[in-house]
Amino acid sequence: MIDRAFITVIMDEMHYERIQVKCSSGYRVNERPVSFVYNNADYEVEEIVDRWYEGGLSPDRPAMNYFKVRTAHGEEFILRYNGLFDAWGVLIGG
Repeated sequence: MIDRAFITVIMDEMHYERIQVKCSSGYRVNERPVSFVYNNADYEVEEIVDRWYEGGLSPDRPAMNYFKVRTAHGEEFILRYNGLFDAWGVLIGG
């Protein structure tokens, strides 16, 4: 079994670059990413491969939503949404 504390430490050490994301909003705002711009290139999200959440239970750990996405050209990215700051990021160097 994987230790959640270990995963949290690993996730904290990863670096994200802020990006612009177009989202689909259903019963929640920014429910899922539809497309995004990274390094001056437009990417269309073909599939959400995985999705998970972190934090939100204590004031020192804001809620984060993570999406592992596959683009229309088969590339995979991990996107993160920080609801506290209404900010999206893409994992770099991961």
